[in-house]
Amino acid sequence: MIPRLGTMRLACMFSSILLFGAAGLLLFISLQDPIELSPQQIPGIKFSIRPQQPQHDSHLRISTEKVTRDSPSGSPRGLQLQAPDQPRPHRKAAGSPLRLRQRRRRLLIKKMPAAGTNRGNNSSETFIQPRPRTMDSRWVSLHQTQQERKRVMREACAKYRASSSRRAVTPRHVSRIFVEDRHRVLYCEVPKAGCSNWKRVLMVLAGLASSTADIQHNTVHYGSALKRLDTFDRQGIVHRLSTYTKMLFVREPFERLVSAFRDKFEHPNSYYHPVFGKAILARYRANASREALRTGSGVQFPEFVQYLLDVHRPVGMDIHWDHVSRLCSPCLIDYDFVGKFESMEDDANFFLRLIHAPGNLTFPRFKDRHSEEARTTSRITHQYFAQLSSLQRQRTYDFYYMDYLMFNYSKPFSDLY
Repeated sequence: MIPRLGTMRLACMFSSILLFGAAGLLLFISLQDPIELSPQQIPGIKFSIRPQQPQHDSHLRISTEKVTRDSPSGSPRGLQLQAPDQPRPHRKAAGSPLRLRQRRRRLLIKKMPAAGTNRGNNSSETFIQPRPRTMDSRWVSLHQTQQERKRVMREACAKYRASSSRRAVTPRHVSRIFVEDRHRVLYCEVPKAGCSNWKRVLMVLAGLASSTADIQHNTVHYGSALKRLDTFDRQGIVHRLSTYTKMLFVREPFERLVSAFRDKFEHPNSYYHPVFGKAILARYRANASREALRTGSGVQFPEFVQYLLDVHRPVGMDIHWDHVSRLCSPCLIDYDFVGKFESMEDDANFFLRLIHAPGNLTFPRFKDRHSEEARTTSRITHQYFAQLSSLQRQRTYDFYYMDYLMFNYSKPFSDLY
């Protein structure tokens, strides 16, 4: 009886050891599975690019984990891309797919960098280096300018929008982005920052016109020749965000605001006067005339600013004076090229050279509308803002603070804090 009891105890101990060993082996295998922690290298022409790797679920979700890609055949003329080594393929581990996927997603989130983190000399940073025959101070200066603009933008995002690294890109975030498939370009439209001429350039790049001068204003803004990124399905959006060169152009916020006001309220307009003008005059002008309330014409700049700063504004925001940080989501989408309206000619033509645009295509200089009227300049902007009180100027600066910070524009008035 006693030997049989001892034998049973030994059998139980042996079974327990086997069970613990098997459980430990499964745990070790699940922790070693690198499928979702090692993003695949995706080919594509890039200018200092860290593309976004899609998560695989039933909705449009794009991780902000950045991946560097390399495309020797598609790199800009005269440039050499130093790309990291290609990752080796891994074998998928056995086990419950759902439990392993959840475990790997938790590990991935722990390893995910915050949006805007300065990557320094990390190997994932693709560096564009001109060949000796094309090395000149102007090219180097333009490249360094791009690096600095993106650094400032990333730091602003890291400081104020750190939670963006965990957010998902939705069709709403890409609704202002236009697609040009031939040269693999995504352009985020910022109104009053050269957007009309940029859309003309995209149409020429796409082969829809032979010259930017041949494209009329209504064709640019009311035609359907150019597709927006949100018109594609989930796979199409993910693919283009991951492999295309993403760029946007910005403008000094006060100057952009005055330009929008002059265009929409100081000239006849069949949309902005009845929709915005009538609401603004009814709310902010004491003893407004019946004619003004009927047509919505004659809005003054201080009245327009009152509307802009009113948290209970009688009519919604408009893309012509909305924040760039809202229009293009630069803390969520890692733009590869950031141009400025103030240096439009140099920046635009530098970008066209990078994407292998035809040699005879340059950015157009003509004014899209009201060509007889002077462009909005810093001097004109100051004249309009002189009509405001110091408190209104401060509140307007606060309204556009993120745009000033992200794109490194200085304070336009000395009394601003």
